[in-house]
Amino acid sequence: MENLAQLEALCERLYNSQDSAERAHAENTLKCFSVNTDYISQCQYILENALTPYALMLASSSLLKQVTDHSLALNLRLDIWSYIFNYLATRGPKLQPFVTASLIQLLCRVTKFGWFDDERFRDVVKESANFLSQGTSEHYAIGLKILNQLVSEMNQPNPGLPSTHHRRVACSFRDQSLFQIFQMSLTSLRHLQSDVASRLQELALSLAHKCLSFDFVGTSIDESSEEFGTVQIPSSWRPLLEDSSTLQIFFDYYSITKAPLSKEALECLVRLASVRRSLFVNDAARSKFLAHLMTGTKEILQSGQGLADHDNYHEYCRLLGRFRVNYQLSELVNVEGYSDWIRLVAEFTLKSLLSWQWASSSVYYLLGLWSRLVSSVPYLKGDAPSLLDEFVPKITESFLTSRFNSVQVGFPDDLSENPLDNVELLQDQLDCFPYLCRFQYESSGSYIINMMEPVLQSYTEKARLQTCDKNDLSIIEAKLTWVVHIIAAILKIKQCTGCSMESQEVLDAELSARVLQLINVTDSGLHSQRYGEVSKQRLDRAILTFFQHFRKSYVGDQAMHSSKQLYARLSELLGLHDHLLLLNVIVGKIATNLKCYTESEQVIDHTLSLFLELASGYMTGKLLLKLDTVKFIIANHTREHFPFLEEYRCSRSRTTFYYTIGWLIFMEDSPIKFKSSMEPLLQVFVSLESTPDAVFRTDAVKYALIGLMRDLRGIAMATNSRRTYGLLFDWLYPAHMPLILKGITHWTDTPEVTTPLLKFMAEFVLNKAQRLTFDSSSPNGILLFREVSKLIVAYGTRILSLPNPADIYAFKYKGIWISLTILAREIKGS
Repeated sequence: MENLAQLEALCERLYNSQDSAERAHAENTLKCFSVNTDYISQCQYILENALTPYALMLASSSLLKQVTDHSLALNLRLDIWSYIFNYLATRGPKLQPFVTASLIQLLCRVTKFGWFDDERFRDVVKESANFLSQGTSEHYAIGLKILNQLVSEMNQPNPGLPSTHHRRVACSFRDQSLFQIFQMSLTSLRHLQSDVASRLQELALSLAHKCLSFDFVGTSIDESSEEFGTVQIPSSWRPLLEDSSTLQIFFDYYSITKAPLSKEALECLVRLASVRRSLFVNDAARSKFLAHLMTGTKEILQSGQGLADHDNYHEYCRLLGRFRVNYQLSELVNVEGYSDWIRLVAEFTLKSLLSWQWASSSVYYLLGLWSRLVSSVPYLKGDAPSLLDEFVPKITESFLTSRFNSVQVGFPDDLSENPLDNVELLQDQLDCFPYLCRFQYESSGSYIINMMEPVLQSYTEKARLQTCDKNDLSIIEAKLTWVVHIIAAILKIKQCTGCSMESQEVLDAELSARVLQLINVTDSGLHSQRYGEVSKQRLDRAILTFFQHFRKSYVGDQAMHSSKQLYARLSELLGLHDHLLLLNVIVGKIATNLKCYTESEQVIDHTLSLFLELASGYMTGKLLLKLDTVKFIIANHTREHFPFLEEYRCSRSRTTFYYTIGWLIFMEDSPIKFKSSMEPLLQVFVSLESTPDAVFRTDAVKYALIGLMRDLRGIAMATNSRRTYGLLFDWLYPAHMPLILKGITHWTDTPEVTTPLLKFMAEFVLNKAQRLTFDSSSPNGILLFREVSKLIVAYGTRILSLPNPADIYAFKYKGIWISLTILAREIKGS
């Protein structure tokens, strides 16, 4: 490098140039600073003498890379550490923020990597405190920034540090320094409370939040998950947390700041609300802490301050949600002011449900709180009233009304926009809601029926018409979809606090009967022409979800003998007096969906998933074989009867379809039944085998081969014993193996064909459940090995000689990977 000016110009280009070639040249030229340890002194020279921030940035980031990637001598690291502290003290206030941030990251990285190498590195907190006492806001900011970065650095693993070493450093830092830093953050917050320099307030709040979010026990729990239950704060922090001013400072900051600062204050409160029970010395101290939390949250609800900001609102809902996870109902009701608090939370929940569009992702925490409260009612002792009887029915009704109102607004058919298509959000809301319904099930059940009846009536009337407004029908279908999802969610759980199991079953029957009536309507009249409509698909998916939950509760192998009241009531309402009749209804819907949906992959997949669940249950599988509809499906699994088999986008679903058919065929264990059931597949084999080589590379052959291989893989997956595997083996070998070999040789360059073919073969040679065990006198094992070897050699020699395309994984590597899987399986599969 000839001179500093030239280097500065290169740095300017590296960080600012729009020309990628120019940037790459600059990066290549300057790479030596971060790679070669001889350049460390040069970096110091640049820091001393350079005038542009980009040159300083280069020096700082290069040193960071050197420290991370190389084992530098201890004296050199101590020199860098001392030098950066002095540099920040003298020149820090005048540096660009990005240079300061990079230097601070370097300082903290050196500290972490040298934590056990020399005691002096552990003076980092004392050195940072010097910045806080220098009297200028610039130095104060640098001190807070160092502490923020230090806590972050210690809390996250680094690429250059083994995870065990990282954990040792983090634990040592937690025990020696973290409490002191948290105290400094609280002192700063009190000191800055009247200060209008919000940047300093932001840094102090951020520091407190980082301390409270520290991974105290090395579990790295995901905060969004249910497991984020408690914050494992060390016992040495107890006096600070039992001091009411600690909690109060964050409530104060929430009230004096605006978003995003107020959100950070709420995040700190969420962490504090989650501290472990055992931290408190006794129940009185814990109750005092809880009372303070309830008072603070109550004041926010009374004033409504800051809740118009969406981020604040969401974080506040999370804070209320922590009451559900960390405290018992018996603790809450004994706090003075509980009745006012629960009333305000109920009003807040009702408002949130009405503002569903704005608060949809936050409502989950509120419903979670209420569901946990009602689940705790049976364990509530003492005379203090919970008041849940008064508020829960209102919340239940408001939720139902809000779902109906959401439909009136009308959504575009874009799947990301409609809440009924956001599976995760729907799941979150419907996981908690059933507990509220079952809390006072008689009133909730009646309310649902009263809401559903007029809509179902209207839908039934429209089925008789020849034409109808599409928009009207879509709205009706969306309302019915919500109700069916809600009924399905209620059936999924059986907890009940307000009524007996018998009366609960009767109510389940009342709700289920409405859905079963709906099925008669969805597939009749005008509605039977609407299988292509998105709203109809949503409704049918909801009905399938209902069947899945209903089956587990009342038709599954576990529930066969425990549902007398339900069937007695269903018999009165619909004449369905036993499992077989109900299974017939479910299978009828499955068959209708498979016949009528040709293009909706989602509905086909959901339908097949339910069909497989029924077939693979021991008792339900046996019952299915008695049904005429199932006998028809087993005998006629052709594209004429099930058009989805012809649709290429649904071709993956074919494997599940044939897996289910295979389950049912092999349950009867009859070779004659197996051969007759395989007749449709035999016709495809015969047709392909008679196709001349000259026309074997046509689309018709291609799609027929893909479908056939997916079908065979499903049948192979269903063979779980020597006997059933033998049936399939004898059917395929030797008659049809030449076609499979021909398929791989003619279509080697087409992964859409080779991938399903190889996947079928990988399944066919898999020795699961010892199914692939031939008699000692049988040569079948050797013959199979020979056939499969031919196939792999044919594929391997051809695919390796083909040129590499852009997407090499799909074109080559995937097939090679499956081939190696086949080879491994056939070598160890006896």
